[in-house]
Amino acid sequence: MSFTPSSVYLVVMGVAGCGKSSLGAALAQAEGLPLIEGDDHHSPASREKMRQGIALTDADREGWLATLGQLLQAQPQGVVLTCSALKKVYRDRLRSACPGLRFVFLEIDRTHAGQRVTARAGTHFFSSALVDSQFATLESPVGEAGVLRLDALLDLATLQQQASGWLATKETA
Repeated sequence: MSFTPSSVYLVVMGVAGCGKSSLGAALAQAEGLPLIEGDDHHSPASREKMRQGIALTDADREGWLATLGQLLQAQPQGVVLTCSALKKVYRDRLRSACPGLRFVFLEIDRTHAGQRVTARAGTHFFSSALVDSQFATLESPVGEAGVLRLDALLDLATLQQQASGWLATKETA
């Protein structure tokens, strides 16, 4: 597939509870792009593991990342994807599938992430027991090319404005 150089390919990433889905939806709307909610593409077995508080392994994420890469490639006009992308190898896998891919990293502390995940219990399959494992797995993308770090505790409108402003600059770092 050929990617349009002016198209925006963006992953909103971070640990559970950082606000990926909210910011992803706001950015997709603001930028006029489709939204892919990464959580919608986990296998039933992976969803069940997370519901039970069992952390996913690299092997569990293998098929999920392959699917997300295919979904990125299927959007020649650009797309916003929400995906934890906790490890550099996961981000590199997505970058291989979609050259020019950029990441907005929503940085949050354990306490606030845990509170947010607990608050959404009953509406999301992710167990609050997994927040610590998310932080243990996280390899910060700060310093990687094409990454914007944002404070996840800022209000949604501010986060969207900051991310849209960054996207408009076409900068990769």
